[in-house]
Amino acid sequence: MSGYWVYILYSEKGDVYYKGSSGNPAIRLVHHNTTERGYTSRYRPWRLVFRKEYRTKAEAQAAERRLKEMKSKLGFRQRLE
Repeated sequence: MSGYWVYILYSEKGDVYYKGSSGNPAIRLVHHNTTERGYTSRYRPWRLVFRKEYRTKAEAQAAERRLKEMKSKLGFRQRLE
């Protein structure tokens, strides 16, 4: 299946997570680690800590929105374990 992915990146530098969706999370990771400007450039390097595939772009975007609504880092970390 070649669908859409929800991915989560982690930066030790800023102790921050970045949540996104893409048709190819590996290429997006390269982009986040090489783009000169933008939010993610200040926290490099990023590493991929989670990804999940969905059948459609709409499903992936809905899952991304749910992830972004999570407020607590502690609760988020517990869900990853």
